[in-house]
Amino acid sequence: MSVEVIGPRDVPLGGLRSMTVRRTLPSRGRTTIGAWCFADHYGPDAVAETGGMVVPPHPHTGLQTVSWLFTGEIEHRDSAGHRAVVRPGEMNLMTAGRGISHSEISTDGTEVLHGVQLWLALPDASREIEPGFEHYVPPVVDGHGWWARVFLGAVLGGRSPVTTYSGLLGAELTLAAGVRLTVPVDPAYEHGVLVDTGNVVLDGEPVAGSRLGYVPPGHNTLQLQALEPTRLVLLGGVPLGERLVMWWNFVGRSHEEIAEYRRAWQALLDDGEPGRFALPDDDRHPSIPAPEMPRGVRLTPRT
Repeated sequence: MSVEVIGPRDVPLGGLRSMTVRRTLPSRGRTTIGAWCFADHYGPDAVAETGGMVVPPHPHTGLQTVSWLFTGEIEHRDSAGHRAVVRPGEMNLMTAGRGISHSEISTDGTEVLHGVQLWLALPDASREIEPGFEHYVPPVVDGHGWWARVFLGAVLGGRSPVTTYSGLLGAELTLAAGVRLTVPVDPAYEHGVLVDTGNVVLDGEPVAGSRLGYVPPGHNTLQLQALEPTRLVLLGGVPLGERLVMWWNFVGRSHEEIAEYRRAWQALLDDGEPGRFALPDDDRHPSIPAPEMPRGVRLTPRT
Protein backbone atom coordinates (compact mmCIF):
# COMPACT_ATOMS: atom_id res chain seq x y z
CA MET A 1 0.00 0.00 0.00
CA SER A 2 1.28 3.47 -0.87
CA VAL A 3 1.14 5.96 2.01
CA GLU A 4 1.72 9.63 1.19
CA VAL A 5 3.35 11.59 4.02
CA ILE A 6 2.53 15.32 4.05
CA GLY A 7 4.80 17.62 6.03
CA PRO A 8 3.48 20.75 7.77
CA ARG A 9 4.17 24.39 7.02
CA ASP A 10 4.26 27.00 9.79
CA VAL A 11 1.58 29.69 9.62
CA PRO A 12 1.38 32.56 12.18
CA LEU A 13 -2.04 33.53 13.54
CA GLY A 14 -2.34 37.08 14.81
CA GLY A 15 0.16 39.87 15.31
CA LEU A 16 3.63 40.11 16.78
CA ARG A 17 2.85 37.82 19.74
CA SER A 18 1.18 35.28 17.53
CA MET A 19 0.45 31.62 17.83
CA THR A 20 2.06 29.54 15.12
CA VAL A 21 0.10 26.63 13.67
CA ARG A 22 1.39 23.70 11.61
CA ARG A 23 -0.77 23.30 8.50
CA THR A 24 -0.95 20.05 6.52
CA LEU A 25 -4.20 20.61 4.61
CA PRO A 26 -4.50 22.02 2.07
CA SER A 27 -1.04 21.14 0.76
CA ARG A 28 0.58 21.61 -2.62
CA GLY A 29 -0.36 18.12 -3.73
CA ARG A 30 -3.59 17.49 -1.82
CA THR A 31 -6.59 19.73 -1.16
CA THR A 32 -8.94 17.33 0.63
CA ILE A 33 -9.25 14.02 2.46
CA GLY A 34 -12.91 13.19 2.06
CA ALA A 35 -14.55 16.53 2.87
CA TRP A 36 -11.71 17.50 5.24
CA CYS A 37 -10.15 20.53 3.54
CA PHE A 38 -8.14 22.25 6.27
CA ALA A 39 -5.99 20.97 9.15
CA ASP A 40 -4.11 23.21 11.59
CA HIS A 41 -2.18 21.62 14.46
CA TYR A 42 -0.85 23.81 17.27
CA GLY A 43 0.94 23.62 20.60
CA PRO A 44 1.68 22.84 23.22
CA ASP A 45 2.09 26.62 23.52
CA ALA A 46 2.62 28.58 26.72
CA VAL A 47 -0.12 31.23 26.56
CA ALA A 48 2.00 33.67 28.62
CA GLU A 49 4.50 33.71 25.75
CA THR A 50 2.26 33.46 22.67
CA GLY A 51 -0.83 35.29 23.90
CA GLY A 52 -2.91 32.18 23.22
CA MET A 53 -5.66 32.07 20.61
CA VAL A 54 -7.20 35.45 19.91
CA VAL A 55 -9.26 35.26 16.72
CA PRO A 56 -11.78 38.16 16.60
CA PRO A 57 -15.05 37.94 14.67
CA HIS A 58 -14.53 36.76 11.09
CA PRO A 59 -16.78 35.16 8.44
CA HIS A 60 -17.13 31.68 6.92
CA THR A 61 -19.15 30.17 4.07
CA GLY A 62 -19.63 26.68 2.66
CA LEU A 63 -17.95 24.71 5.43
CA GLN A 64 -18.07 23.25 8.93
CA THR A 65 -15.37 24.03 11.51
CA VAL A 66 -14.22 21.45 14.06
CA SER A 67 -12.35 22.52 17.21
CA TRP A 68 -10.64 19.71 19.15
CA LEU A 69 -8.28 20.29 22.09
CA PHE A 70 -5.67 18.27 23.95
CA THR A 71 -4.93 21.02 26.52
CA GLY A 72 -6.56 24.35 27.38
CA GLU A 73 -9.94 25.97 26.73
CA ILE A 74 -11.35 28.11 23.90
CA GLU A 75 -14.57 30.12 23.96
CA HIS A 76 -16.65 30.23 20.78
CA ARG A 77 -19.26 32.92 20.00
CA ASP A 78 -21.11 33.12 16.67
CA SER A 79 -23.62 35.29 14.85
CA ALA A 80 -26.33 32.61 15.11
CA GLY A 81 -26.35 33.20 18.88
CA HIS A 82 -24.29 30.19 20.01
CA ARG A 83 -21.73 30.50 22.77
CA ALA A 84 -19.72 27.54 24.11
CA VAL A 85 -16.39 26.69 25.70
CA VAL A 86 -14.55 23.70 24.25
CA ARG A 87 -12.27 21.66 26.52
CA PRO A 88 -10.02 18.62 25.98
CA GLY A 89 -12.03 15.61 24.84
CA GLU A 90 -14.92 17.80 23.60
CA MET A 91 -15.82 19.02 20.12
CA ASN A 92 -17.26 22.29 18.91
CA LEU A 93 -18.69 21.92 15.40
CA MET A 94 -19.96 25.04 13.66
CA THR A 95 -21.86 24.82 10.37
CA ALA A 96 -21.31 27.98 8.34
CA GLY A 97 -23.64 27.06 5.50
CA ARG A 98 -24.71 30.19 3.59
CA GLY A 99 -22.75 32.41 5.95
CA ILE A 100 -21.80 32.91 9.61
CA SER A 101 -19.25 34.84 11.63
CA HIS A 102 -17.62 33.82 14.90
CA SER A 103 -14.81 34.50 17.33
CA GLU A 104 -12.50 32.03 19.09
CA ILE A 105 -10.52 33.17 22.12
CA SER A 106 -8.67 31.05 24.67
CA THR A 107 -10.00 31.51 28.20
CA ASP A 108 -8.23 33.49 30.92
CA GLY A 109 -7.56 30.30 32.85
CA THR A 110 -5.72 28.62 29.98
CA GLU A 111 -1.97 28.31 30.59
CA VAL A 112 -1.09 25.85 27.80
CA LEU A 113 -2.96 25.60 24.49
CA HIS A 114 -2.68 22.47 22.35
CA GLY A 115 -5.05 21.07 19.75
CA VAL A 116 -6.26 20.99 16.15
CA GLN A 117 -8.54 23.21 14.10
CA LEU A 118 -10.18 21.46 11.17
CA TRP A 119 -12.52 22.41 8.33
CA LEU A 120 -15.00 20.31 6.39
CA ALA A 121 -16.15 21.44 2.95
CA LEU A 122 -19.91 21.18 2.60
CA PRO A 123 -20.97 19.38 -0.59
CA ASP A 124 -22.61 21.53 -3.23
CA ALA A 125 -26.12 20.32 -2.36
CA SER A 126 -25.74 21.46 1.28
CA ARG A 127 -23.52 24.51 1.23
CA GLU A 128 -26.34 27.08 1.33
CA ILE A 129 -28.03 25.61 4.43
CA GLU A 130 -28.72 27.76 7.47
CA PRO A 131 -25.88 28.15 10.00
CA GLY A 132 -25.80 25.85 13.02
CA PHE A 133 -23.70 24.65 15.95
CA GLU A 134 -23.22 21.44 17.96
CA HIS A 135 -21.14 20.68 21.05
CA TYR A 136 -20.36 17.00 21.65
CA VAL A 137 -18.44 15.07 24.32
CA PRO A 138 -17.65 11.61 22.91
CA PRO A 139 -17.24 8.70 25.31
CA VAL A 140 -13.97 6.81 25.50
CA VAL A 141 -13.69 3.47 23.72
CA ASP A 142 -10.63 1.38 24.47
CA GLY A 143 -8.77 -1.89 24.06
CA HIS A 144 -5.40 -3.41 24.91
CA GLY A 145 -2.93 -0.49 24.92
CA TRP A 146 -5.15 2.01 23.14
CA TRP A 147 -8.09 4.35 23.69
CA ALA A 148 -10.10 6.58 21.39
CA ARG A 149 -12.75 9.30 21.28
CA VAL A 150 -14.82 9.29 18.09
CA PHE A 151 -16.13 12.80 17.41
CA LEU A 152 -17.46 12.22 13.86
CA GLY A 153 -18.63 9.05 12.15
CA ALA A 154 -17.90 5.57 13.50
CA VAL A 155 -14.77 3.50 14.14
CA LEU A 156 -13.40 1.04 16.75
CA GLY A 157 -16.83 0.64 18.36
CA GLY A 158 -17.42 4.38 18.85
CA ARG A 159 -20.11 6.29 16.99
CA SER A 160 -20.88 10.02 16.89
CA PRO A 161 -24.44 11.39 16.50
CA VAL A 162 -23.20 14.76 15.24
CA THR A 163 -24.68 16.05 11.98
CA THR A 164 -22.55 15.78 8.84
CA TYR A 165 -23.39 16.14 5.15
CA SER A 166 -21.11 13.50 3.61
CA GLY A 167 -19.58 10.22 4.79
CA LEU A 168 -16.97 11.23 7.39
CA LEU A 169 -14.73 10.00 10.18
CA GLY A 170 -12.91 11.90 12.93
CA ALA A 171 -11.33 10.46 16.08
CA GLU A 172 -8.54 11.02 18.58
CA LEU A 173 -6.53 7.83 19.14
CA THR A 174 -3.82 7.21 21.76
CA LEU A 175 -1.49 4.20 21.58
CA ALA A 176 0.94 2.88 24.18
CA ALA A 177 4.54 2.26 23.09
CA GLY A 178 4.89 -0.87 20.99
CA VAL A 179 1.17 -1.37 20.38
CA ARG A 180 0.10 -2.73 17.00
CA LEU A 181 -3.51 -1.95 16.15
CA THR A 182 -5.59 -3.00 13.17
CA VAL A 183 -8.31 -0.40 12.55
CA PRO A 184 -11.26 -1.63 10.43
CA VAL A 185 -12.30 1.15 8.04
CA ASP A 186 -14.74 1.73 5.19
CA PRO A 187 -12.97 0.94 1.88
CA ALA A 188 -14.98 3.72 0.19
CA TYR A 189 -13.17 6.26 2.39
CA GLU A 190 -9.78 7.87 2.02
CA HIS A 191 -7.98 8.43 5.33
CA GLY A 192 -5.47 10.73 7.00
CA VAL A 193 -3.47 10.11 10.17
CA LEU A 194 -2.26 13.37 11.75
CA VAL A 195 0.34 12.59 14.41
CA ASP A 196 0.24 14.88 17.45
CA THR A 197 2.88 13.35 19.73
CA GLY A 198 5.13 10.33 19.25
CA ASN A 199 5.75 8.35 16.08
CA VAL A 200 3.64 5.78 14.28
CA VAL A 201 4.14 3.36 11.42
CA LEU A 202 1.08 3.52 9.14
CA ASP A 203 0.74 0.55 6.80
CA GLY A 204 4.51 0.14 6.87
CA GLU A 205 5.34 3.85 6.40
CA PRO A 206 6.78 5.90 9.32
CA VAL A 207 4.83 9.06 10.11
CA ALA A 208 6.51 11.40 12.59
CA GLY A 209 5.01 14.06 14.84
CA SER A 210 3.08 16.90 13.14
CA ARG A 211 2.96 15.01 9.84
CA LEU A 212 -0.08 13.68 8.05
CA GLY A 213 -0.11 10.22 6.51
CA TYR A 214 -2.59 9.79 3.64
CA VAL A 215 -4.11 6.44 2.59
CA PRO A 216 -6.26 6.28 -0.58
CA PRO A 217 -9.62 4.49 -0.80
CA GLY A 218 -9.86 0.77 -1.38
CA HIS A 219 -8.61 -0.65 1.92
CA ASN A 220 -10.56 -2.41 4.67
CA THR A 221 -8.05 -1.77 7.46
CA LEU A 222 -5.34 0.59 8.60
CA GLN A 223 -2.33 -0.96 10.33
CA LEU A 224 -0.84 1.19 13.10
CA GLN A 225 2.30 0.51 15.11
CA ALA A 226 3.33 2.97 17.84
CA LEU A 227 7.12 3.30 18.13
CA GLU A 228 6.65 5.24 21.40
CA PRO A 229 3.62 6.60 23.28
CA THR A 230 1.66 8.21 20.46
CA ARG A 231 -1.42 10.38 20.06
CA LEU A 232 -2.95 10.99 16.66
CA VAL A 233 -6.08 12.29 14.96
CA LEU A 234 -7.67 9.91 12.47
CA LEU A 235 -9.58 11.59 9.64
CA GLY A 236 -11.52 9.98 6.81
CA GLY A 237 -14.32 10.36 4.34
CA VAL A 238 -15.79 9.54 0.97
CA PRO A 239 -13.82 11.49 -1.66
CA LEU A 240 -15.70 14.75 -2.16
CA GLY A 241 -15.34 14.73 -5.94
CA GLU A 242 -16.00 18.47 -6.22
CA ARG A 243 -13.75 21.32 -7.33
CA LEU A 244 -13.36 23.90 -4.56
CA VAL A 245 -12.19 27.48 -4.41
CA MET A 246 -10.76 28.23 -0.97
CA TRP A 247 -9.67 31.77 -0.17
CA TRP A 248 -9.24 33.37 3.25
CA ASN A 249 -12.14 32.00 5.35
CA PHE A 250 -14.43 31.10 2.47
CA VAL A 251 -15.12 27.89 0.58
CA GLY A 252 -16.91 28.35 -2.74
CA ARG A 253 -16.95 27.04 -6.29
CA SER A 254 -15.89 30.05 -8.35
CA HIS A 255 -13.90 33.29 -8.27
CA GLU A 256 -17.13 35.27 -8.54
CA GLU A 257 -18.65 33.57 -5.48
CA ILE A 258 -15.59 34.31 -3.36
CA ALA A 259 -15.57 37.95 -4.49
CA GLU A 260 -19.24 38.27 -3.51
CA TYR A 261 -18.62 36.73 -0.07
CA ARG A 262 -15.82 39.23 0.49
CA ARG A 263 -17.99 42.13 -0.67
CA ALA A 264 -20.84 41.10 1.66
CA TRP A 265 -18.53 40.89 4.69
CA GLN A 266 -16.93 44.27 3.99
CA ALA A 267 -20.35 45.87 3.41
CA LEU A 268 -21.37 44.69 6.88
CA LEU A 269 -18.21 46.07 8.50
CA ASP A 270 -18.09 49.33 6.55
CA ASP A 271 -21.76 50.27 6.28
CA GLY A 272 -23.66 47.89 8.56
CA GLU A 273 -25.32 46.46 5.45
CA PRO A 274 -27.37 43.38 6.42
CA GLY A 275 -27.32 40.35 4.19
CA ARG A 276 -25.36 37.12 4.11
CA PHE A 277 -23.49 37.91 7.35
CA ALA A 278 -24.22 39.26 10.82
CA LEU A 279 -21.88 39.89 13.75
CA PRO A 280 -21.63 37.81 16.93
CA ASP A 281 -22.27 39.34 20.33
CA ASP A 282 -18.58 39.98 21.02
CA ASP A 283 -17.05 43.44 21.26
CA ARG A 284 -13.77 42.41 22.91
CA HIS A 285 -11.82 42.91 19.67
CA PRO A 286 -12.60 44.60 16.33
CA SER A 287 -13.88 42.30 13.62
CA ILE A 288 -11.30 41.17 11.08
CA PRO A 289 -11.56 42.95 7.71
CA ALA A 290 -11.20 40.85 4.58
CA PRO A 291 -7.84 41.07 2.82
CA GLU A 292 -7.69 42.39 -0.71
CA MET A 293 -8.21 39.77 -3.37
CA PRO A 294 -5.22 39.24 -5.67
CA ARG A 295 -5.27 41.76 -8.49
CA GLY A 296 -5.26 40.42 -12.01
CA VAL A 297 -5.45 36.81 -10.82
CA ARG A 298 -8.51 34.56 -10.96
CA LEU A 299 -9.03 32.07 -8.17
CA THR A 300 -9.32 28.66 -9.80
CA PRO A 301 -11.02 25.53 -8.45
CA ARG A 302 -8.95 22.64 -7.10
CA THR A 303 -9.95 19.05 -6.38
